Amino acid sequence: VQLAESGGGLVQAGGSLTLSCAASGLTFSFSLYAMHWFRQAPGKEREFVAAIIRNDGSTYYSDSVKGRFTISRDNVKNALALQMNNLKPEDTAVYYCAARLSMWSSKKEAINYWGKGTPVTVSS
Repeated sequence: VQLAESGGGLVQAGGSLTLSCAASGLTFSFSLYAMHWFRQAPGKEREFVAAIIRNDGSTYYSDSVKGRFTISRDNVKNALALQMNNLKPEDTAVYYCAARLSMWSSKKEAINYWGKGTPVTVSS
């Protein structure tokens, strides 16, 4: 299984970035997995950012990113994206793509597969 993130980088506060995740080798069809983004800032625990479920595409966000970030998926291309707008210095972290079969979860312990992460740095 491979979840490959891309799109991270350095951006000024107030700017935008779009992260992408390409999935391959999953045991079941990509469309059966709830897909997530988590992030981990230096010295902090990995935390939930956003999730999108397999069926109707319903989305879920942490309070800290709600209204600024948008998660989306393409079940034909086996791809996940995270559009991040109005970025803040506190958004600085390594962002991870994550997959969980069936239901979504905000708990990192419930995740089945992780990518290696892509770093995002927001300067003030």
